[in-house]
Amino acid sequence: MRKLPLALVCTGLLGAGLLAALAQDAPRFGSWGVDLAAMDKSVKPGDNFSEFVFGTWQKSAVIPPDRSRIGGFTDLQILSEKRLRAIIDELHTRPTARLNPDERKLRDFYDSYMDTAAIEANGLKPAEKDLAEIAAVKTLDDVARIMASPRISAGAIYGYGIGVDDKHPDSYSLNLSQAGLGLPDRDYYLSDNPELVKTREAYRKYLADMMTLGGLSDAPARADRVMALETEIAKVQWTRADRRDADKIYNPMLVADLRKLAPEFPWDTFLKETGIPLTTPSGARYVIVAEKSAFEPLAKVFTATPIATWRDYLTVHYLHSMSAYLPKKFDDLDFALFGTVLTGRTQQLDRPTRGVHLLDGEMGEALGKVYVARYFPPEAKAKADALVGNLLKAMEQDIQTLDWMGPATKAKALEKVRQFTPKIGYPTKWRDYSALRIVRGDLIGNVQRSLLFEYEREVTRINKPVDRTEWGMTPSTINAYYNPSFNEIVFPAAILQPPFFDPKADDAVNYGAIGAVIGHEISHGFDDQGSKYDGKGVFQDWWTKEDRANFDKRTAMLVAQYDQLEPLPGLHVIGKNTLGENIADNAGLAIALKAYHLSLGGKVAPVLDGYSGDQRFLLGFGQVWRSKMRESAMRTQTLSNEHTVDMLRPIGATRNLDAWYDAFSVTPGQKYYLPPDQRVHLW
Repeated sequence: MRKLPLALVCTGLLGAGLLAALAQDAPRFGSWGVDLAAMDKSVKPGDNFSEFVFGTWQKSAVIPPDRSRIGGFTDLQILSEKRLRAIIDELHTRPTARLNPDERKLRDFYDSYMDTAAIEANGLKPAEKDLAEIAAVKTLDDVARIMASPRISAGAIYGYGIGVDDKHPDSYSLNLSQAGLGLPDRDYYLSDNPELVKTREAYRKYLADMMTLGGLSDAPARADRVMALETEIAKVQWTRADRRDADKIYNPMLVADLRKLAPEFPWDTFLKETGIPLTTPSGARYVIVAEKSAFEPLAKVFTATPIATWRDYLTVHYLHSMSAYLPKKFDDLDFALFGTVLTGRTQQLDRPTRGVHLLDGEMGEALGKVYVARYFPPEAKAKADALVGNLLKAMEQDIQTLDWMGPATKAKALEKVRQFTPKIGYPTKWRDYSALRIVRGDLIGNVQRSLLFEYEREVTRINKPVDRTEWGMTPSTINAYYNPSFNEIVFPAAILQPPFFDPKADDAVNYGAIGAVIGHEISHGFDDQGSKYDGKGVFQDWWTKEDRANFDKRTAMLVAQYDQLEPLPGLHVIGKNTLGENIADNAGLAIALKAYHLSLGGKVAPVLDGYSGDQRFLLGFGQVWRSKMRESAMRTQTLSNEHTVDMLRPIGATRNLDAWYDAFSVTPGQKYYLPPDQRVHLW
């Protein structure tokens, strides 16, 4: 279990969808898959392709007060939430005797969250034991023990988790990383940007107010000390660009060497509390340290900080982690910062919706099993499998035509494509929740037991072979991912639906939408970091030096391009932070277009409503990213997330595609025109 910092997790969604015909409540777009009424034809495609595709929609779209954005992904999120609520509502219509064990646990867990009268009446009582344990901290060893506790989520200066060893992907690993911040990124503490200065002040007030609610006296002075502590932590942390470099963050070492790396920190106490065995069948366990050069400075901050300040830090971070399960005043205070200041939302999601999010997070495969049975029939999976197969074939053909890659690297790249493992819809083996105990009326206990259930499951198997059937997302998640250690692309059921794929829509639109997203995930296997893993998921260099140099030259051009994009006036995309996703957007679009052309079998695409096949393909791609975001959400995502904001993604990718210029007569003088020698062609 990775100890999570007190921070907003800002997600730039990526992925796609499938099968409107199988989901009557899913949205539909026009007669052939594109919402033509959303377009703003007064805008030239070369001046702003996003506005051209969905500018009219964007002008009138209203962001709900409980959302930070609205658009295709949000629409699917809302649809998924409605379906999950329908599942839970149906469980309440059946007698307990007719519910299987997992269904009873889902119902009882949900009911414990929905019983707000009991939550208000109990006040801080359910948290008293944990708070007392934190208050009893007297030594730095005590601080380290609380930080490592898999039960008490109270923040930590080092994060830890059980992962897969990058160089030995058949073995699990113990991974350690920098941690400790409450705000999304180190820049929130260090930058003199006026908006971030305001956010810091709001966070300082939040700390004081949360401590006051927790019963601490002299809260403003305590908040100042915690803020000063987190600022010192931020000063010695790595930048986001360095943290995503696979070469820099793979630093295996024995525990004895970890002690030497950061001797001021009580590693023995910390590691003992995790319960993770420090031996393997072959000898002493190696730990994999991420931000190696930050570990000693962090340890110095640890020892230089008074115990009293650490108690306050642990207390406020614990209250943050539990705020959603405590009385409304805690919940509202937490939302005021992390919901309103950082994402611009003015009200929370309604409690039933938040309840199904809780179930999806803690018992997601039990809930997902029911979701799949209702909303993802076998024919849906078959259609998605076929699409993925077509995109992999296109990728294979594309590699063979590259003019910047030599034969030796091409052979390895082709081998990797042929070893891809697609996972579509849902796991082949469902999680067994029989060991999880859920108690009606014990919300915080249920949350903590759920965390421990998952954690203990991971610890128990750490010395066993890696389970490659496992999924990193639940079936009801609106997202998709590539896992380099497994060389797999994964598409949960909930994202496999319109507006990204509709079997009644035009093929060109489907290839531009679902095809580009499938291509996006495939391309992650060949982005600046994914390309460092071979076809078996081993982290090793399989490139010739010349080919890697050619690749790096092109990606440097892409970084420079995206650095110029501005989500808000004066706020620029950070090209190094978003490089992997930007590579995948560009390559995925190019591969999807190739797959579309292959699907035509040499025939000329028909013209529909005056739009050619390539035009419809590109409109389908642009429509995927139609979005309207709050300014604070755009700022938070740009400064702390690896994805470029949605409305810039059609622009960043299309301007590097030669076919876009031909399809929409994009000419010099238009804002996003790039001369041919400045267009980045990768895969």
